[in-house]
Amino acid sequence: MQPQPGIFSLGTTEHCFIELDLRPGAAAADLVAALAALVGPGTSAGGLSVVVGFEPGLWGEVAPEAARTNVSPFEVIRGADFEMPATQHDAWFWIAGGRRDVVFDSAVRVMDRAAPVATVATELIGWVYRHDRDLTGFIDGTENPSMLEAEKVAVLPQDGSSVLLYQKWQHLPSWRDLSDHDQELVIGRTKPDSVQLDDDILPEASHVARNVIEEDGEELAIYRRNVGYGSPTDHGTVFVGFCATQHPLAAMLRRMAGADDGIRDALTRYTTPLSGAYYVIPSVDALARFVAD
Repeated sequence: MQPQPGIFSLGTTEHCFIELDLRPGAAAADLVAALAALVGPGTSAGGLSVVVGFEPGLWGEVAPEAARTNVSPFEVIRGADFEMPATQHDAWFWIAGGRRDVVFDSAVRVMDRAAPVATVATELIGWVYRHDRDLTGFIDGTENPSMLEAEKVAVLPQDGSSVLLYQKWQHLPSWRDLSDHDQELVIGRTKPDSVQLDDDILPEASHVARNVIEEDGEELAIYRRNVGYGSPTDHGTVFVGFCATQHPLAAMLRRMAGADDGIRDALTRYTTPLSGAYYVIPSVDALARFVAD
């Protein structure tokens, strides 16, 4: 089973993320069909890539033979005086490319294609900041698996599907009031070169300490494709995380929120989650049967 190639199409600098809701009375299968034709061999050609996903229940209804019964929609996560909102929608697509005009034109065509059966719930334009950094100024994705290991982390081998965690995190102006040293204590890494702080000075609430999760002696891995969004006065991070199963993603969020032990990720005091949704990213093979000949 072939995973959607856009998951691993690196090197794109312009990004567009759209969430859709099924129109009342419209058939879920028609929404899947409207997006399925966008994915497949050749859709990552010419510097443009597309990835599509569906709310777990909707996908299970339309394709029961390919359902991910162990994947649930996003629910509110409550922790230590902190909350992550749930903003689940019915479908999601991501278009990435090297030029904003090409990405824009492609996104408009997709929305027009889906318009008879779905409405646009959210839209977000993302872009790459300083090659590999997020808008905190730190390198993003240091813990990402190599491209040799990425598919093992992101894709369920039995059916070529993935689970996506999609969130919008707004950065607060108070972050810029911190010195570089204090920012490093929040993140748990050095700012210039992303070296993890020594254990004797790594704060228990640092972002690194809360996100490195080990179970049965192995670290839970996530494949991230995060980008920045916004303007100088309103900006942040688009979290785009893929995993073969939902558990590592859910465990990471609960750790960040301090839901089980009351220790809240220090970075959440300088960034605010504005959305939260899970989507099943079907394989190319699973989507192919919805594409008209």
